[in-house]
This record gives sequence, C-alpha cells and structure tokens, in this order.
Amino acid sequence: MGQERKMLWSGRFAQGAADETLAFTSSLAVDRRLARYDILGSLAHARMLARQGVIAPEDGERIVDGLKKLYAQAESGALAIDPKLEDIHSNVELLLTSMIEDAGARLHTGRSRNDQVATDLRMWQRDAVLETMEAIYELEHVLMERASDNVEVIMPGFTHVQHAQPISLAHHLMAHFQRLARDAERFAQCYRRTNVSPLGSAALAGTTFNIDRLYTADMLAFDAPCANSLDGVSDRDFVAEYLFAASLCAVHLSSMCEELVYWSSPEFGFVDIDDAHSTGSSIMPQKKNPDVAELTRGRAGAAIGDLVNMLCTLKSLPLSYNRDLQEDKAALFACHDRTVSCLRLAAAMVAAMRFDKERMLAATRDGFLNATDLADYLVTKGLPFRRAHEAVGAAVRYCIEQGKRLEELTLDELRSFSELVEEDVFSVLPVERCVLRRMSVGGTSPNVIPMQFSQGMSALRKQSEMFQNERARLRSAYQRLLDRGTPNGKSLV
Repeated sequence: MGQERKMLWSGRFAQGAADETLAFTSSLAVDRRLARYDILGSLAHARMLARQGVIAPEDGERIVDGLKKLYAQAESGALAIDPKLEDIHSNVELLLTSMIEDAGARLHTGRSRNDQVATDLRMWQRDAVLETMEAIYELEHVLMERASDNVEVIMPGFTHVQHAQPISLAHHLMAHFQRLARDAERFAQCYRRTNVSPLGSAALAGTTFNIDRLYTADMLAFDAPCANSLDGVSDRDFVAEYLFAASLCAVHLSSMCEELVYWSSPEFGFVDIDDAHSTGSSIMPQKKNPDVAELTRGRAGAAIGDLVNMLCTLKSLPLSYNRDLQEDKAALFACHDRTVSCLRLAAAMVAAMRFDKERMLAATRDGFLNATDLADYLVTKGLPFRRAHEAVGAAVRYCIEQGKRLEELTLDELRSFSELVEEDVFSVLPVERCVLRRMSVGGTSPNVIPMQFSQGMSALRKQSEMFQNERARLRSAYQRLLDRGTPNGKSLV
C-alpha cells in the first residue's frame, strides 16, 4: 500500500505550505547527491536500533532489506526521486515506507534530519577530500617529472616580474610542487576533522532512547562520535575548512597559470602549450590562446567566493541548527567539482607543454642577473656586503650607460669599482656558474635539487598512502554494512 506524499513535518500544520514556499525551501536539486550516503547512514542507524532493542528485530530486518534495495537503485541511477519532496532524506524515507509500510516509519526513531544531514555531508566530504588529494597528487607527480627532465635548464628567476637571478627550470617547477604539497597536507588535516560522526545528536539535545553512538560511528568508519550534540548538528567548520583549502589551492593554480599565460606569449616564448589545451580566435586565424590556463586562473575567484559565502552564512548563526545551513552544500559541491577539474586539466596541460630551453637561457643574458654574484664575490675578498652592493650597483649603472653586460667588462673596468677584483672574477660571472654555485639547502644548484626530489617523493608516498588507505577503509566499512546478516538483537556485531 503506497504512502501519501507529504512532508515529514506535516502533522503540526492545519494546511500545507504554499507551493512557492515549498519551492523556495527545497534542497533536492542539490542534496540528491547525498542519496547513497543517506542510505548508508540509515543502514547503520537501523542496525543499531535493532541491536539495542529500540525497535523489534523483525522491523530492523525489513528496514535493512528495504534500504539495501534502495542502495542498489541509487548506485545504478534508478532511484525514483520525487521532485515534489523537499530533500533527499524525505525521498528515501518515503520510498522505504512505501516498500515496507510501518516498519519503515520506525527508522527515524532517535534521529533528526539535523544529525542525519550533518552525517551525510561529512560522509560525502570524506570522499571529496580524498578525490581532491588524488587530483593534487597527479599534478604534483607531473611537476616532479617535468622538473627531473629540466634540472640543467637555466632560466631567469623573477621578483616583481623583473629579472632577478638565474635559476634552474627544475627549481621553479618544484616551487609550485611545494605549494601543492602544502595543499595536500591541509586537505589531509581537513579529513581528520571531517571524520567525526554527528549521528545520534538528534535535533540538538541527544535522545532519550538507548542508542549506541560508538557503534554507528564505527560502522560508518568515523573516528569517533562528536562530543556535543549541539555542536554536532550545527558545526560546519569542516565545510569552511574544505573551502579554504580549495580556495588556497585555486590561488596556487592561478599563480602557476598566470605564469604560463605570459610565458606562452611571443614576448617571453618560454613555453608552447599543446594544441589540446588551447583554442583559437573566431576572427584572427593566427591565434593560439592558452584558454585552459586562463579559465583555471579565472575560476580561482569562484573558489574564493564559495569560501566567503560560507563564512558569511556561518558568522551570525546562533546555536544550534538553522535553515541557513542548507546553503552549505551548493557552495561545497560546486567548489569541489571545480577544484578537481582544474587540477586534472592543469596536470594534463603541464604534462604536454613544451619548454624552449634556448629562449630561457637567452633571457638570462639581459637584466644583470649575475649582479648579486659579483657582490658576493667582493664579500669573499673582504669587502662588507653593503659596500659590495653599492660598488656593483655603480657597475650596473655604468653597464647601462655603455650598453654592456657585467661579464663583458674588462678587468680594468671592473677594478674601477673595486680594487679587490681579480682575474678569477670571470669564473664567477657566467649564469651557468651562478646557478651551479647556489648549493645551500633548498637552493637552485643542480647538485642540490635532487634533495628536493627526494623530499617530494616522500611527500607523494605519504599522500598516496593516505588517500588509498582511507578509500579502502571506507569501502570495507560500507561493504560490511551492506553484507551483514539480518539484525538479531544483541547478537549483531
């Protein structure tokens, strides 16, 4: 016998809400993505209720059997979602009660949609974090591969978008790697704070029923239940934390893509972005535009907007649950989808692009990138650095006036700025020597860059182990939840 399609809260009201109100308050267009998690959470809750004797074993059996069928439908895309209902939770409950009648109506015992949605969202975000970490890993791996192939390639290093000092291209690429490694660490920390179970917090104050929150937390692979039921239903710090980590990652991607946009211009000519990641012009036949890089740069703004959106939603909310929190999912889901797609396209773009090594080296000939090395040379001869800096500054000014480079000056010309200059100065000034001599830890010398690779590989292994192990742990927990036999009172383990 089918059930009337009505809201879960309809008993209090003499008449239904206006259609406009229902449309305005509906979250189904967004939260339908939570279907599988809602069913899994309900499975854990139902098994716990039967185990604790809160509901009869036979009711528990029927609920579990019905939920398993709904889970199979959700996984195959065949779940019959009713757009007239306000959220995915109402849909699942209605489908269940339509299937097993009164037994299904017992499922919500000791539970509220407040703790239900918080649990669903944390389960969804766990998978989202792991997927994001994997996408970061892919880009990191590509950057390290490209860096390892370009240790000996010399290019200008920049500050203020001005030539500063010569560096290895590998060193530059590994700087972007380091940013992403920190992003991965932030997401790993976010995962730990996400992995706390609100289930059993009920509406806000817990429940009078003899529930076992440790049991449901364990079945759903959470590390622990939340410590406070008010906090359990209202906490969205984990959402804000994901959005922050994603927005900072987007900023890092934007910075890298900004470089690729101007590096691919004729004025720089450092890189050729593959045709697969470029587009043309509708009017200028010669154009090849770095659109993947530009759109990745542009979408960083949306990520920052999602974070600000969430923080503004949270900033004035009193405890505990408020309907404002319904807005969390649209920002979170959109930010996750956007972040993962940008990371994956960036990885493909970096893997396929081609560097013009000769153009990079040629660019180091202008801009006096070896000036600091000349100052350091004078320091080794006994001149205080500040006086050496002044002397080399004067030499640079002289070179500009004469149209020369520092390495083109004669010994006599160099000695006119400091009598400490000797013949050995000419072994210091070539840009290749400038790069080679920077042997400090974390420096650009090809002799020390392998240390960065070693540290990077260690970080990659740690990241890979984390997201692979956690994925396996979640899969195993969910499979055990689905495979467990019929609830049978206290014997269920």
